[in-house]
Amino acid sequence: MTTPSASERPPRDDAPASDLPWYREVSGPQWKAFWAAWLGYLLDGFDFVIITLVLTEVADEFHLSTVQATTLISAAFVSRWFGGLVLGAVADTIGRRQAMVAAIVTFSVGSALCAVSTGYLMMFVARLLIGFGMAGEYSASATYVIESWPQHLRNKASAFLISGFSIGGVLVAQLYRFVVPAWGWRALFALGLVPIVLALWLRRALPEPADFEHAKRSGDLDAAPDMFTTLYRGRRAALNVVLTLVVFAALLVIFTGHSSGALMTTVLALMTAATFVWFLVQFEPERWPTALGVTLVVFTVFFFAWPITALLPTYLKTELHLSAATVGDVLFWSGFGTAAGAVLAGFTGDRFGTTRAYWGSLALSIPLLWPIFTMSGSHVVLIGVMLFVQQCFGSGVGGLVPKWMVSWFTLDKRAAGLGFTYNVGALGGAISPVVGAQLAGRMPLGSALMTLSATFTGVVILLVALKFPLRLQRLIRPSAVRPEDGSDIVTRATSQAV
Repeated sequence: MTTPSASERPPRDDAPASDLPWYREVSGPQWKAFWAAWLGYLLDGFDFVIITLVLTEVADEFHLSTVQATTLISAAFVSRWFGGLVLGAVADTIGRRQAMVAAIVTFSVGSALCAVSTGYLMMFVARLLIGFGMAGEYSASATYVIESWPQHLRNKASAFLISGFSIGGVLVAQLYRFVVPAWGWRALFALGLVPIVLALWLRRALPEPADFEHAKRSGDLDAAPDMFTTLYRGRRAALNVVLTLVVFAALLVIFTGHSSGALMTTVLALMTAATFVWFLVQFEPERWPTALGVTLVVFTVFFFAWPITALLPTYLKTELHLSAATVGDVLFWSGFGTAAGAVLAGFTGDRFGTTRAYWGSLALSIPLLWPIFTMSGSHVVLIGVMLFVQQCFGSGVGGLVPKWMVSWFTLDKRAAGLGFTYNVGALGGAISPVVGAQLAGRMPLGSALMTLSATFTGVVILLVALKFPLRLQRLIRPSAVRPEDGSDIVTRATSQAV
């Protein structure tokens, strides 16, 4: 095996290595911070994955087509970009903890509204709320935990945290087989509210991360306005408000299927993309190319991951004709594989560096897609085993994405930068299920899922391995390149700059 280059080696601290096992290097308060955030991710995964499980039941009750039903998945992505912007700004100014509490309350309200929805429109609005809250949960919680843990363990902090989302999905998949046949799909949304009290109790007295507190005391966080202030209280506030409303309208038209033809959809999509770039230019005048590069990488990550995440239950039920109980079993192994992969990624990220561990793991996942989506329902056990392995190396390694992302932003803009770029990029997850459903009109759904996932996994591998954000920054604004860009090396001496 070749020795990793300086930019690919795992992060290390300046202090001498400890003889303690890694888990004892994490203090009690740091573990409490982790579990408070992890539980939020579990609830996040629980509430968000429900819609993929009950999509066929909801479509039957509300008399929706497959394409129209998938817009309920997309709805959460429509509002995520704004949730990341607003709650990310809250996290960067008021505090990470307050943003975490606001986020979990918001998507819980959305889940409650899903449980009592009377039709398509009400459920679509409820899904918008869930998306808004999810955005803040991702940015605030990921930033909080990564900043709280020792620097040389932050690959583990990032990856272990993301496993909570997968565990939430596994849990709801198992509940689905018992709850929905007995009490209907609404009961599943209601159950998602139960753990909210525990999550809020854990978060009520959390301290802010040491990195954040240090920057607050030193005045570093007051040096530049937050993203919300920059956009909506500056000299361009009126224009930005109008553009925000236009973007919301454009995304709603696109994702509710009301755009008249491909030309109109393309125009609306280009206008929306141009607005997002404009917002990034205002937020990061010198480093917007880096932020744009991060956004594009995340977009492709969602585009390869979400066709399977969103439409796998539909594929298992409609093409393989599996029962609800069997679907729950298969989804258990798929979700458990993702969770196991997230844990594994924490160790491989520390061993080989975030970048190398990420694209290397994705490369291992691609060959497994073909057998998974070409086998018949009689091979359900083998499908479950192969999904476990494929999701372990494919979706599971996504646990390194927060760690990879925060390295591109300075501390004073970290939560907002991560929140906005991640959740704008998450629109790839809104588009891909719809594209998958449309492709299924021309080919079997399994073939459509395999094609989309394999193609965009390859694109992600290239973008990450070639350090696309760094290359874009060098091309457009080379004077604003930081020494930390594209590097996995983090030292205590430079922690405030990374």
